[in-house]
Amino acid sequence: MPQATPKLNAFPVFMRVEGEAVAIIGGGEEALAKARLIGQSSAALRIIADAAEAELLAFIAANGAIHIAAAYDAAHLEGAVMVFAASGNEALDRRVAEDARRLGIPVNAVDRPELCDFFTPALVNRAPVAIAIGTEGAGPVLAQMLRSRIDRMLSPSLGPLASLAASLRGTAERLLPKGNARRRFWSAMEAGQLSQAHDTAVDLLLSNAPASGHVALVGAGPGAEDLLTLRAHRLLMEADVIVHDALVPEAIVAMGRRDAERLPVGKRKGCHTKSQAEINALLIELGRDGKRVVRLKSGDPLVFGRAGEEMAALRDAGIAYEVVPGVTAAFAAAADFELPLTLRGVSSSMVFTTGHDLKGNSLPDWAKLAISGATVAVYMGRSVAAEVAGRLIEAGLSPDTAVAVVENASLANRRRFHGTLADLPSLEVRADLTGPVMTIIGDAVAGANFERSEPLAAHRHEGAAQTAAEGAER
Repeated sequence: MPQATPKLNAFPVFMRVEGEAVAIIGGGEEALAKARLIGQSSAALRIIADAAEAELLAFIAANGAIHIAAAYDAAHLEGAVMVFAASGNEALDRRVAEDARRLGIPVNAVDRPELCDFFTPALVNRAPVAIAIGTEGAGPVLAQMLRSRIDRMLSPSLGPLASLAASLRGTAERLLPKGNARRRFWSAMEAGQLSQAHDTAVDLLLSNAPASGHVALVGAGPGAEDLLTLRAHRLLMEADVIVHDALVPEAIVAMGRRDAERLPVGKRKGCHTKSQAEINALLIELGRDGKRVVRLKSGDPLVFGRAGEEMAALRDAGIAYEVVPGVTAAFAAAADFELPLTLRGVSSSMVFTTGHDLKGNSLPDWAKLAISGATVAVYMGRSVAAEVAGRLIEAGLSPDTAVAVVENASLANRRRFHGTLADLPSLEVRADLTGPVMTIIGDAVAGANFERSEPLAAHRHEGAAQTAAEGAER
């Protein structure tokens, strides 16, 4: 059964306050904090305080607020659209709340949620763009932390860009057809710099050229949504079509625009829904149709992602493309193990390979690097684990060399195993390992944190100790 969506007890809205009176009762720090918050709007501030502190008085003078220097009376609330009880006195705040409700005015009482009709959010202000973060009063510190993160993400020019976009909305709707053309116009506006946004907008509005297609080869990372890059997320939100591999989790595919077309071209061991040639042809066709395409690949597209073939096909077809790197599985697996891939005095080089590189009659050149101390990261090597171990031992690598294995690197359901090269063949008989497996081999692996991992040796089938040696004799 799908989990029910949590229900909000306080529904977020934006209230029109331009030129309207907002009353704040109090003369201390609480009142000043609310005055500074509401002072970011175009409301007419009315502050009722018979004994206002110096800092609040300075704010009133600097911001043109109305100061009623008298003891509070319910008549002071008349005509206000919002009221803040910020006196610090519980009895007075309760009286203000009761008076406001009797007059039909929404009221907020500072630090007294039981008296509140509404809660004030942590606010990211890029007027006319505003982002409000609320926790229904339960976690104001958390709201401020989120506000700080979002504030760093947003350009200071976002507000002026939004104002420019609003001024051009009518023209864009008149000149540009609905769909891709109009969406591309707004995307270009949002991605541009303020200094050139107007000229860019005019060029787009006046251009009669058909939309040109674009393909982004995007690394989805090892699987965890929060390891997706900001650039990858932006492109997913702009995409008309998302062409994704089978190993990319649905949660990441779902981060794309809701109305984007989703085309699975999954490749799993022994099950290819489309050949590489068919995928290349599909990308070219979509590009020629003027689509903005995200080709979503697990990990990094340039590491065993066959991006080279797709880039060559797009180049030959004259389709514009870009590459967005992702976190490759080797780095995610190393992070899961707190494993240093390079270690001073132990390992100063790395090898990325697949287990299938060790299936030929001759050893690859990088086998010599493994002997000299390189850390070896083996992708897609579970089904040939015995052969990998045997060939590396044949090359001269000690059977006691440390090994770390991770299934589903970076995800909550990951499993970690540790052992030696002699233990590695046990992976082949592990029918319970259904997710992608990453194997890291080398002396630097000994520096990993093995506390939360299982020993490979515990799963060695009878005779596994001889398998590596037999491979070395072949």
